[in-house]
Amino acid sequence: MLLVSFTIFSNSYSQSFLFGEKVKWEIGLNFGPSFFLGDLGGNSGKGTNNVKDMNLEFTKMMKGIYITAYPKKWLGARFAADITYLEGSDDIINTTGIDELWRKQRNLDFKTNVFEAYVALELFPTMMFMRDKGYESKLRPYGLIGAGIFHFDPKGSVTNAAGDKTWHKLHPLRLEGQGMTEYPESKPYKLTQFNIPIGAGLKYYASERVNLSTEVLYRKTFTDYIDDVSKNYIDPNNYNKYLSASDAAMAYTLSDKAVGIIYPGMTRYPAGTQRGDSKDGDTYFSVVLKLGIRLGQVNQNNTLKQTRCPKFY
Repeated sequence: MLLVSFTIFSNSYSQSFLFGEKVKWEIGLNFGPSFFLGDLGGNSGKGTNNVKDMNLEFTKMMKGIYITAYPKKWLGARFAADITYLEGSDDIINTTGIDELWRKQRNLDFKTNVFEAYVALELFPTMMFMRDKGYESKLRPYGLIGAGIFHFDPKGSVTNAAGDKTWHKLHPLRLEGQGMTEYPESKPYKLTQFNIPIGAGLKYYASERVNLSTEVLYRKTFTDYIDDVSKNYIDPNNYNKYLSASDAAMAYTLSDKAVGIIYPGMTRYPAGTQRGDSKDGDTYFSVVLKLGIRLGQVNQNNTLKQTRCPKFY
C-alpha cells in the first residue's frame, strides 16, 4: 500500500492541495506496545474496560506503516496500517477480593491477531496559531482522530491432563448462543469491524527530512466480542442442536472452564449466569515510537529552532 500510494502521489506532492500551499508528503514506520481492555483478566475491584484493569503481563508489540500528506504545517491527513496481537486471561488475577475471585473462578482466556487500517487527521495546535513565520519549532505536540477498520479472530485454550495447551477458534462455536433461536438477544458478530482511533503525540524534527514521534492511540470499537465474552452462559445442550458433534464437544469445553474457588467442587455455571459485561465494549490502545521521512524536495535553508518560545500573536 505504501508503494502504491507513493506512485500515485509522487507527481503531486509539490502541487496545491485545496489550501494554496505545496503539499508535503511523509512516509514512516511505527512500533511499540499495545494493550487490550476487555472482560478477561484485570486487577483489584470490579472488572472494567479501562486502564485500571490493564495487565502489563500481556503487553504485545504493534508494528505498522503510514503515509501522511501535509497541506498545511498545522494539518496532516494520515493513512496507516498496523498489525498487533491481543491477549487476556482470568487466571492472571492474583488479588483476593470477592470481585476478583468471581473473575478468577470464571477462568476464561483468549488471544487474537489484529490487523487494522485507518485514516486520520493530525492537528498541530502550536503551528495553527503561529504568527512568527520565521520560527518553526523542532518539537510539536499534536492530536489526531480518524476512522478505520480492524480484523480479529479470537481463540481460546484447552489444557489436557498432561498439561499441554492447544488453541481453538471461538467464533464458529457460538459459545453465547449467537444466532440460536433460543437466544434472540445474542446476535452473531463480525470479525471485521469499524473503529475510531483517537490519540495524541509529540513530534520532534531531527532535520527537515527526518522526524521522530511518540504517540498514544486509543481505539473506540463497537463490539464486545474481541475476547468472545459478553453476555451469559447458555444451556450447553443447544450446542448439539446447532453444531457438529466435534464442534459441540469443543464448545462445551470452551464455553465454561470454571474452577471451584468461591464454590469448591463447582465445575460449571447454571445456564443464564452472567459470563461477561455487555455494557462496556472491548477496546485496545497502543503507545508507539514513529520514524518519519519527508519525501521530495525540502527547504535546506530553513533552520528549525527550539531555543525560544514561539510568537503566537
